[in-house]
Amino acid sequence: MKKACVIGAGFGGLALAIRLQSAGIETTVVEARDKPGGRAYFWERDGFTFDAGPTVITDPPCLRELWALKGHRMEDDIELMPVMPFYRLNWPDGTNFDYSNDETGLRDEIAKVNPRDVAGYEAFLDYSAGVFEEGYVKLGAVPFLDFASMIKAAPALAKYQAWRSVYSMVSKYIESEKLREAFSFHTLLVGGNPMKTSSIYALIHKLEKDGGVWWAKGGTNRLIDAMVRHFQRLGGTVQLGDAVTKIHSLGNRVTGLETKSGWQGSFDAIASNGDLIHTYRDLLGDNTHAARQAKALKRKKFSPSLFVVHFGIEGTWPGIPHHMILFGPRYKGLLDDIYSHGVLPEDFSIYLHHPTVTDPSMAPEGMSTFYALVPVANMGKLPVDWNEIGPLLEKRILDEVGRRLIPDIHSRIVTKFHYAPSDFATDLSAHLGSAFSLEPVLTQSAWFRAHNRDDEIPNLYLVGAGTHPGAGIPGVVGSAKATAKIMLEDLL
Repeated sequence: MKKACVIGAGFGGLALAIRLQSAGIETTVVEARDKPGGRAYFWERDGFTFDAGPTVITDPPCLRELWALKGHRMEDDIELMPVMPFYRLNWPDGTNFDYSNDETGLRDEIAKVNPRDVAGYEAFLDYSAGVFEEGYVKLGAVPFLDFASMIKAAPALAKYQAWRSVYSMVSKYIESEKLREAFSFHTLLVGGNPMKTSSIYALIHKLEKDGGVWWAKGGTNRLIDAMVRHFQRLGGTVQLGDAVTKIHSLGNRVTGLETKSGWQGSFDAIASNGDLIHTYRDLLGDNTHAARQAKALKRKKFSPSLFVVHFGIEGTWPGIPHHMILFGPRYKGLLDDIYSHGVLPEDFSIYLHHPTVTDPSMAPEGMSTFYALVPVANMGKLPVDWNEIGPLLEKRILDEVGRRLIPDIHSRIVTKFHYAPSDFATDLSAHLGSAFSLEPVLTQSAWFRAHNRDDEIPNLYLVGAGTHPGAGIPGVVGSAKATAKIMLEDLL
């Protein structure tokens, strides 16, 4: 039996490991942290459960497929609960917009903001459906290993004007600025600037419309736990709390690895779900090709980071939906500050996550779990001392949530903590503290992202947000499908 190792137990790593083990490859997952999940880590404090993220689950069929490979049912291991509305968008002037796939309800919401945009939305929906078919259904799990594969995809990209930004394409159909924000903000959830990210990412609207938005009962961490249990049921091995310190190579092949504890293993193939720069620079540091690759990757644009305030409070809040976007007074200007200028603005837009309105088990009885997330520039653009800035930004964010939703928020807080770019860098070895790896712009998409198989080390593979198609649960699960296809062709 051939043996493979997957470094990192994030969504991408676990999805890849399940596919390999299902196909008869003896697979070991090695994870540095004490729990699996990667960016989907979690904490339990004072009776509250806090998911690190991601919290938006879309396209459940891409997950069910992992169980179906060997005739199992995902529903036997995890319960997915529908979230409705998908998001409530709120602006400083008090305008609310409930975003969902309830066709009548969504058109009513659009009409309340600008009746003339109902027809424009219909045209945008047609566009979104087209790019969904071309960009996700046909290409979402395709490994772009050579430039010829990019050329093959070019006609479809040209047909849908992929060189335009999501915001630009939305603006072609929608005239209200609020609705332009409502139909373009999704790219922020995968690390992209709506003003610069390829319009192909408009497919997210169709993805959510068809598949819905879901919550895993008990938290995203329970979905990770279900994936681990399924992998182990298939015979796979998971090694937690033991960081890989070195990948061994001989000539143009990797031969095995060693960990912080001193454990060593020999493998026919190794796949990394870890940070791209960390993999090439730190784990393969004495390999000359890896050193060149790390240098080349460092020249690319990396996505922003995040600042997240987790808090548990007294009381229940049925009027606050599961997901809210609290837009600030600026949209383009704020994005410029984050993506281009590298400053910490006075204003911000907040993604507010309130899981207890769907799943009360996330908090003690009569209490609620929240997190408030704001995008911030990565540490390459914003080299501040987060130990100093963190507490100040945390208070500003809680003040804003209090001003707009929970007036006595500070007196209700039972427990709170924040997670900063420096934590992404420390806990996840994330280059520059980036939360989503490479920025999803057209010149860093498909073949221009990190390849699922290394170009010069034929038994070294990559999986996760830095590869095609990108960040988000469907993205990294699609990446795992693409990587597994190549690995199984090579190994079997």
